[in-house]
Amino acid sequence: MSKVNGIRKGCKDVFNAFLVALATFAGFFEFPVIYPCYDIPNRLIPFSKCISANDLDCWVHFYEDDYLFERLWRNPKRYLPILQRYNGVILPDWSLYRDMPLIMQLWNIYRSRAIGAWLQVNGVKVLPNLRYGDKRTYKICTDGIAKRSVIAVGTHGTLKTLEDRTIFVQGLEVVVRRLQPIAIVVYGACPDSIFQKYRDMGIKIYKFESEFGKAMNSPEEVI
Repeated sequence: MSKVNGIRKGCKDVFNAFLVALATFAGFFEFPVIYPCYDIPNRLIPFSKCISANDLDCWVHFYEDDYLFERLWRNPKRYLPILQRYNGVILPDWSLYRDMPLIMQLWNIYRSRAIGAWLQVNGVKVLPNLRYGDKRTYKICTDGIAKRSVIAVGTHGTLKTLEDRTIFVQGLEVVVRRLQPIAIVVYGACPDSIFQKYRDMGIKIYKFESEFGKAMNSPEEVI
């Protein structure tokens, strides 16, 4: 791991370098390190709703369309006081499509981790969101994430086709093998065909119903 260079004086910070001014980095692509968290969310609220919500006894998540939380990257300082009011944050879930150039997938992983490192510096509890696009991102998406801690994954939209499901299952196997998490927070469908073997390994699985599932009156419950 290495320390980031200081922010250059006299230059406008168009890359949000201030987010990682106190961060350390890991892996070939130097993703900001996210330090371990062992908390389990009690309830979840999407970022787009947390801004005006009054019930603060929950965790903020970003499992929604990118455009709904891109403003966080454009102006992180504006939303910090809002996020600090909640129990914690599951890190942003910027899209990693398989047909995206690898550099764009890496950029979206970096942005999520940069936000996370900065939130931790500012006293916010953070759970890393593990998102991978194609097979090239399986291993590198775990760089900078602590082993034997709690991680989060989103399944909504990742299990629609056989190819989608295969990519998700294979990627999750790599993530679990490398990180050996003690618990996985799952947002969306949590089929036994995918997650039961991890329960059998002693990993706690906590499932949270997606907003889409709520709208469809899905029977999903938190385990």
